[in-house]
Amino acid sequence: MMMPDLLVNFFFFGSFLPVDSLLSTQGIMVMLLGAYAIAMWMFLTSAPKVHTIMVSDLTAAKDFYEGLLDLPVAEVPLHYYYNYEQSLGTPGVDPIYLSNYASPKLKPRTEFNSTDGLWYQLKKNTQIHIVTGANFGHNNRHRHVCFDHACLETILLRVQARRLKYKIRRNKPLNFLVKDFEERVIELAEAND
Repeated sequence: MMMPDLLVNFFFFGSFLPVDSLLSTQGIMVMLLGAYAIAMWMFLTSAPKVHTIMVSDLTAAKDFYEGLLDLPVAEVPLHYYYNYEQSLGTPGVDPIYLSNYASPKLKPRTEFNSTDGLWYQLKKNTQIHIVTGANFGHNNRHRHVCFDHACLETILLRVQARRLKYKIRRNKPLNFLVKDFEERVIELAEAND
């Protein structure tokens, strides 16, 4: 009869498990913190990497990224929905900067939304977020400025694969020109740190 031996061994080894401390308040809190840490790790490892590109004209940028490069439109990542900057404890925008007294030439903006702009899927787990903010370049070139070299290299590879007219002006920091279908010159530049 092997069954009684198995039960004896189970109870013998079970006596070494701290069941009473696992079910205590402290044990439950430790288990909850462990589960929370695993959930955060899973969330952060599955969140897409986001590169931001500042452009001088959002409409021309939409024509370029959707029409010319045929990048698929991406959904806004979850951490942008929940105001990622505020969740890190950084203060919001001070209302005094939004008043008419801050600068009479600037039109005040009443709301800030981190999901503004355009979102495209660049690679499997990489997205680009296109926002306004760059100035027009020399001869009214449409400027696209990015801080990440690898992002611009990926865009350059896509330009080359589509056989678009382009000219590399500099490799470090990366700077190249592309002509779109409307003969607009788009300058893509890596910003210097």
